[in-house]
Amino acid sequence: MLVQKYKDMLSGKSVIRQLSEFATARGQEIGYENVFDYSLGNPSVPVPREFTDKMIHLLATKETNYLHGYSPSPGITSVREAVAASLEQRFGIPYKKEHIFMASGAAGALAHAFRLVTEPKDVILTFAPFFPEYNPYVNLTGATLKVVPPDTDTFQINFEKFEKMLTKKVMAVLINTPNNPSGVVYSTETLQKLADILKKKQEEYGHDIYLISDEPYREIVFEGVDAPCVSKFYDNTISCYSFSKSLSLPGERIGYVAIHPNCSGAEYMVNMCVQISRGIGHNCPPSIIQLAVAQVLDKTADLRVYETNMNLIYNELIDLGFTCVKPGGTFYIFPKALEEDAKVFCEKALKYDLVLVPGDSFQAPGYFRMAYCIDTEKVKRSLVALRKFVETEYPDRNGK
Repeated sequence: MLVQKYKDMLSGKSVIRQLSEFATARGQEIGYENVFDYSLGNPSVPVPREFTDKMIHLLATKETNYLHGYSPSPGITSVREAVAASLEQRFGIPYKKEHIFMASGAAGALAHAFRLVTEPKDVILTFAPFFPEYNPYVNLTGATLKVVPPDTDTFQINFEKFEKMLTKKVMAVLINTPNNPSGVVYSTETLQKLADILKKKQEEYGHDIYLISDEPYREIVFEGVDAPCVSKFYDNTISCYSFSKSLSLPGERIGYVAIHPNCSGAEYMVNMCVQISRGIGHNCPPSIIQLAVAQVLDKTADLRVYETNMNLIYNELIDLGFTCVKPGGTFYIFPKALEEDAKVFCEKALKYDLVLVPGDSFQAPGYFRMAYCIDTEKVKRSLVALRKFVETEYPDRNGK
């Protein structure tokens, strides 16, 4: 007999993936260069040459069993040592290899983190707008994801609603900064206030509350933006990182869990992750990719294009009369639609070959997301289509 809960999920296919598939099909009709596809957050800049060179060198000089054999369950020791040393140098937190677990991207890291600190029926809180896949990531562990409504003025944390929802059943709080879909970066003030509340509630409830920080966009921060290290504010922090965006390696599925050295139970957590892997199959990510990323930990792809694209789009949106919080990082922007129903708004945009994602699945109805990880030349052409769409469909807006 098929498991019903997974069968039921077939009717809840990702809106993002559906729109991406539409864009691909439309591209076959008119040429993909003429489809302004802002659906999928797939990095558009090349992998750093240094990473490619390291891969070539490894393939040319190392034994195949070393490169392609199973890694130790927590990850290759030298790689974990290198990651820990890099984090300590960058952020001043004394990580050691015992605090690092190599994982299959941020998704694999989160899969371990949730199971480290929650039992079935425990609650994890997160903040809207949020990455929709958090729902299955959490709920299929047996824990329950509950969502704090957004502060749409800033897309920082809605602390009033958060404190009301932070009950004794909450064992973990999940944050994502820089944020998908808003592009907002949580400020020092926001993170300090969050940490203060968590410390107070830990004492009040008599149990640990863990902060799980999903950080795949950590390196994509724009000039002048306050982008502090989350782990510096709160000892009970578990960081989940991916190299997918920083090195443009999403298909290689490589990242890590980093346990704060002062985290309650830190001495057990990496070995617990090994045991969790036995049950979920997220074990032993590719050895050659681990070895290669360990040699370019201080490198990123050329991420500057994302800020260029953001400024072009943001300025045009404002000029057209949209309300929008300016992103501080990532390659996403999250404007308010020009009508109440963002799904209808995005459907209308398709007539102009603009593929936009309604904010409903991010639990921010009335907004839409644009993933601007595309060539700048194409962004510029898309703005012509965007202006035509807005001026045709919404002639009474307050834009210029």
